[in-house]
Amino acid sequence: MDFRINVKGELEQPLDQASFDQVVNTLRAQKIEAVAVCFINSYLNPGLEKGVADALKSACPTAYISASVEILPEIKEYERTSTTVVNSYVQPLVDHYLESLETDLQGMDVSGALLIMQSSGGLLNAEVARMKPVQLIESGPAAGVVATKFLARRLDLPTLIAFDMGGTTAKASLIEAGEPFEAPEYEVGGGMNSRRGLTKGGGYTIRVPSIDIAEVGAGGGSICWIDDGGAPRVGPQSAGAVPGPACYGCGGDLPTLTDANIVLGYLNPVALAGGMQHIDRERAIKAMRDRFADRLGLGLLEAAYGAYTIVVANMSRAVKAVTSERGRDPRDFVLVAFGGAGPAYAVEMAREFGIQRALIPVNPGLFSTIGLLVADVQHHDILSYTGRDHLDAKAIIDAFAQMEGRMLLNLQQQGYSSERIVLERFADLRYMGQSSELRIPVPAGELMAGDLQRLREQFDLEHERTYGHRGANQRVEMVNMRLRATCLSPEQDRFAVFRYHHGPHEAVSQELAQRAEREAYFGPAYGLMRTAIIGRWQLTPAFRVGPLIIEDMDATTVVPPRARACRDDLGNIVIEIG
Repeated sequence: MDFRINVKGELEQPLDQASFDQVVNTLRAQKIEAVAVCFINSYLNPGLEKGVADALKSACPTAYISASVEILPEIKEYERTSTTVVNSYVQPLVDHYLESLETDLQGMDVSGALLIMQSSGGLLNAEVARMKPVQLIESGPAAGVVATKFLARRLDLPTLIAFDMGGTTAKASLIEAGEPFEAPEYEVGGGMNSRRGLTKGGGYTIRVPSIDIAEVGAGGGSICWIDDGGAPRVGPQSAGAVPGPACYGCGGDLPTLTDANIVLGYLNPVALAGGMQHIDRERAIKAMRDRFADRLGLGLLEAAYGAYTIVVANMSRAVKAVTSERGRDPRDFVLVAFGGAGPAYAVEMAREFGIQRALIPVNPGLFSTIGLLVADVQHHDILSYTGRDHLDAKAIIDAFAQMEGRMLLNLQQQGYSSERIVLERFADLRYMGQSSELRIPVPAGELMAGDLQRLREQFDLEHERTYGHRGANQRVEMVNMRLRATCLSPEQDRFAVFRYHHGPHEAVSQELAQRAEREAYFGPAYGLMRTAIIGRWQLTPAFRVGPLIIEDMDATTVVPPRARACRDDLGNIVIEIG
């Protein structure tokens, strides 16, 4: 389509009607469902691109049209285009899903507002989610980090590593000074969702507010296999929910991590999920022996423990990505492990980094859903700064004032009280010549020359912490100004969900429970050991020395030798690692 905006935001080449009609005819003939509209330099004059998008909507009323100036109105045409294309790709699916969900809720006489979790950890109303579904892609992992953030606040633990391991992936995120880090962009579709470093380049770039979460393909369903060189591997291939691990007895015959944990004695050999998932231990043994151990020339237990240690090494990449690659020492943090598989690996993950304390929250397998219950509504706005290396305090404060006025009006129209709205300013800064930025908080109110100097000093400090050096004599430029609005929920409603309550399935006599045990294998240093099997409710504030296996309905916590566990006043399992 012939249309161009120059570097000043001026219309250099008007829309050619003939080329526009040709595009429309192609879209109709091929029955295109979704279209991304993105022109170079359009962030400088959004109305021009928006006009083309509106014309397409009129010409193709059944198609989903995404304009880059509405999805990501900032400089960097590649990132803006990629983000808009991904938005277009997922928009039909998200729209149909939300329509079905709203219909079902109405059928159940649920009249409350439908709120959707974003990748940034804030909630969003369904109408905006339909327009900008690209903001939802990492919503599940983000919810787990939000739950960890509020648990940290309740426990007065400002520095934590959130470690979430489920059936297919393992995720890690850092919480420092009570808040998670935000990633300016990440990639999807390349085998591993990544934010920085040498792992970039294999997927589609998405530049939307997102909690900084590193993710690797390692979960309970990860398949144990042997590569062409004869080396053992675990994942990223997964058996998924169907057919699932061999021990589920649903047709799967490939060995998975879940099968390895059954062989090692870590997981219940009869049933999981409170008895809802039947376990066939013999199938797990056969799959691990025939497809893994025998091919490696190893004993069954040795091979299963090898798979366990391999996946710990694989998952350590996620923790490194959010700690040491950010200039943070993981030994300074507490590891919070959740997800259906996370608690089984918490201690060994902590040992990998010299972390001395791990915590398993209440309902670990459902912990991310708790994040949905405690999260706040959150909206974002962005404006590219055209002054670049000339930081004009008045121009910056005027731009923030316009953004804040627009944001407050929008939220008040949605029914949010201004007294409950918190506005936070940020700036994307970089040294001249760099291609990536660091996000730095900007103080509220009027900006003076001293504030700009302190902003520069904060940037230098963060650059040194992240990359190991600072450019004392290099010029700094501002790329974008960002605004985050949070609509606070009443505090008293949040923390009850973190407290442990005994379930009816735990009404077992203390005498019988204390006699429960099975053999578990903890590596060649310890071999097979008779290990007590208890419920969370049997732990007390006094530490109990491992080996110990703690079975919840939705997860299993492994406390190996040289570690000890207790239960705090909220019901969290606290593990000290020797």
